[in-house]
Amino acid sequence: MPEQYEKLPLLDMRNITKKFGAVKAVDNISLTLSAGEVLSLCGENGSGKSTLMKVLCGIYPHGTFDGDIYFAGERLTAKGIRDTEQKGIAIIHQELALVKQLSVLENMFLGNEWGRYGMLDTDKMYLRCQRMLAQVKLNIDPHTLVGDLGLGQRQLVEIAKALNKQVRLLILDEPTASLTESETAILLDIIRDLRHHDIACIYISHKLTEVKAISDKLCVIRDGRQIATCSADSTSEKEIIAMMVGRELTELFPPRERLIGEEILRVENLTAWHPVNRHIRRVDNASFTLRQGEVLGVAGLVGAGRTETMECLFGVYPGRWSGDIWLEGRKTEITDCRDAMRQGLAMVPEDRKRDGIVPVMAVGSNITLAALSQFSGGGILREAQEQHTISESVKQLKIKTPTPEMPIGRLSGGNQQKAILARCLLLNPKILILDEPTRGIDVGAKHEIYKLIGQLASQGMAVIVISSELPEVLGLSDRVVVMHLGQVKACLDNNNLSQEQVMEAALRSEDYV
Repeated sequence: MPEQYEKLPLLDMRNITKKFGAVKAVDNISLTLSAGEVLSLCGENGSGKSTLMKVLCGIYPHGTFDGDIYFAGERLTAKGIRDTEQKGIAIIHQELALVKQLSVLENMFLGNEWGRYGMLDTDKMYLRCQRMLAQVKLNIDPHTLVGDLGLGQRQLVEIAKALNKQVRLLILDEPTASLTESETAILLDIIRDLRHHDIACIYISHKLTEVKAISDKLCVIRDGRQIATCSADSTSEKEIIAMMVGRELTELFPPRERLIGEEILRVENLTAWHPVNRHIRRVDNASFTLRQGEVLGVAGLVGAGRTETMECLFGVYPGRWSGDIWLEGRKTEITDCRDAMRQGLAMVPEDRKRDGIVPVMAVGSNITLAALSQFSGGGILREAQEQHTISESVKQLKIKTPTPEMPIGRLSGGNQQKAILARCLLLNPKILILDEPTRGIDVGAKHEIYKLIGQLASQGMAVIVISSELPEVLGLSDRVVVMHLGQVKACLDNNNLSQEQVMEAALRSEDYV
């Protein structure tokens, strides 16, 4: 083979431009990628990363964008995602596309079943599935239902499914957003192993430590434009952030005036049982307090009972629970979320796609959904007042949307999260519960949310922050409640508190305060 052909890149995207009306979502971006190379795409939510990948995968078919794509030396003119899959390009979205009611084996061959003489060759598919699962270090039976797997295991099944299609380029969009540290380590090891099989990867993540650990090079995109493509080794996290947001973030956690007032919430002996298996306690006799103007962090490993505790407080826990709740010194009962909102609580849920938004409704309608009574009287909706409030909310939280009438499902994850926050703030809550508020959100949007949390606390609002990222808990909180297996193991004042101290509190056998 002539030397010039050997050096051809596996992927060559030239001058890609994608418009939606007059808006350029992707503006003249060019990328090259060699076999066995890992390229990370970095950029804020809404910067154009996902749009660029949809162009590459054929979700936006040839002819709907300007520019050219060459793959393995041939011009790519895909009419749809099936065309790109046949070429060896596979994408794994942040929201996994597996069918929970089907087995791992059925998902792996869905739409691509193997057969002979008009019948499925189940034995051959079973053995192939076993080999693919072993390649991603997943020791499960192929007949296991996907719905019975954890998020980390499902992510690995998606990768195995892609490998089964003879993938040559694997695109991973926020693959570790919902994974534990140990699951993340396994995934990164698998990507390293794929290099040795000449499989290229495009890795999209807001976790810059992962980007630095796994990438050969990175491309920074801002407002649809390519800011830089550079070596991952020679570029610092600070430089990446500056290119992403167009400015330096000197302090990710902005300083704030801490004016902590009287106790506003007291929870005693809260116990919640598993919705199906009532012998299991998801929360076990948990007690804690919260004061006005305080940011209370809730830390703990997966399964610690953090989310279940807050679901009980907000009246949305699906199972049986008991315990005593005092609000501003008065014992109260909360039976559902309407009770909670009437008594001054608001909550941003952990799973924004499932519990936080109505995807087909407009951004503005999602913002005012819980506060429509503020804009109505006598059965009439005061639309002008509602639209004014929506405009103010979009402006205040810097929600990037071409128009408030756009369906919220079409916004980036960070902008969806800001819209949910805007909805909560319209309720003027005394207590704001934030469950994983920055999951899957870029560093610029994180900074804005951190700044907002500080402002709200300085104005006297009490804020509870649940986060799996310990630096986030420590950077925001005045106190940290540490939970493990449903129990409150410690409540620690955040005076230069370290991650090691929090983990020690979570894992030690005896309680302490």
